[in-house]
Amino acid sequence: MTGLPIDDHSAPLYSLGQVADMLQVQQAFLRRLDEFDVVRPHRSSGGQRRYSRDDITRVQYVVELSGEGMTLVAIRRILELEQQVKALKQELEATRRRLGQGG
Repeated sequence: MTGLPIDDHSAPLYSLGQVADMLQVQQAFLRRLDEFDVVRPHRSSGGQRRYSRDDITRVQYVVELSGEGMTLVAIRRILELEQQVKALKQELEATRRRLGQGG
């Protein structure tokens, strides 16, 4: 039996209005996050933004950074650098496993 979409953290289940209400932010703020490529929600067939639970978590983090005075351009760069660090850590771990198994 396959899991339900509600169990999938990446399933785009929530509308812009729902997310704005949930996080107590302006809908315009969420639109700006999309425009600045900070948080890019999925789009429905009609073009409406649909957010996943992962997207919502990311928006929460962006709200925190914004509250600390970061601009959206700076936040986008921080998120990019965090992704790079994550990828490098995964690569390092894979290399360590490979070397550990070979030695």
